[in-house]
Amino acid sequence: MSNATSLLDNYREPNPAPRHPEKAQRPDQPVARKPAWIRVKAPGSPQWEATHKIVKEHRLVTVCEEAGCPNIGECWEKKHATFMIMGDTCTRACAFCNVRTGLPRALDPAEPTRVAEAIKKLGLAHAVITSVDRDDLNDGGAEHFAKVVAAIQAVSPTTSVEVLTPDFLRKQGALERVVAAKPDVFNHNLETVASKYLEVRPGARYFHSIRLLQRVKEIDPGIFTKSGMMLGLGEKRHEVLQLMDDLRTADVDFLTIGQYLQPTRKHHEVVRFVPPDEFASYAEVALAKGFLLVSASPLTRSSHHAGDDFARLKARRLALRERL
Repeated sequence: MSNATSLLDNYREPNPAPRHPEKAQRPDQPVARKPAWIRVKAPGSPQWEATHKIVKEHRLVTVCEEAGCPNIGECWEKKHATFMIMGDTCTRACAFCNVRTGLPRALDPAEPTRVAEAIKKLGLAHAVITSVDRDDLNDGGAEHFAKVVAAIQAVSPTTSVEVLTPDFLRKQGALERVVAAKPDVFNHNLETVASKYLEVRPGARYFHSIRLLQRVKEIDPGIFTKSGMMLGLGEKRHEVLQLMDDLRTADVDFLTIGQYLQPTRKHHEVVRFVPPDEFASYAEVALAKGFLLVSASPLTRSSHHAGDDFARLKARRLALRERL
């Protein structure tokens, strides 16, 4: 657990349940030493503290803290925080994820307003909103996502909005409700290759996620779509290439590829640390397959540099249309 996560625990509502009860009986997995190419900026600068203060004042949860993101020092120094809505407790138990699991609390109807106010105070030109999985809700939290997007658009109309959603598995009409809110970018991560889903992401379905991304473009062809995956979970190169092809079949615009980092001994082990040149090779192949944009490096994460990437996405789509 990161230092940032422990700081957040100081002001969120007390939650006496263990963070990962479903993993308690799992045997410990070895934790490999990180290679030299994985080095991050430690949090704690004055700018980081300013971001933390705004998050705390508005009683919000960030995926930066909950997932122990290695880029939190860099991003929060720039006042770039990614908000995780609908609580800090997920109804699923993915083997790679450090977010708390269990039975979530009821939705907070004031959360959309608090998120929008925090974004305005941070001065974000591009906001990224993600969430825990809420399989306990009839719509998976889709209406709450829509309310958050609407609140941001009302308070900060020049801020572009990117949503990073769960898969809304078996939630009829949920996806359509989120797309109708008109976010600028719709992101849904595949996380890993198809053969690893039962082991790494047992509550999800690979081809459902592919179809979800394809359906977004069918509803709104103008929206940018995005997906990401991790390397180092035991996937084979041909499987990574197949994942790229599946995403391109769904007309996904932007692919992110990063290194999986093991949160605790109870999580899936890192099978391999992939060197930077291999990430560069994957990026080259992905661009050749037709993605508008690819971000691939050991420290790449879905919301890392999301604002700059959104500007590049718009520029590349415009350049492509001008060539046609």
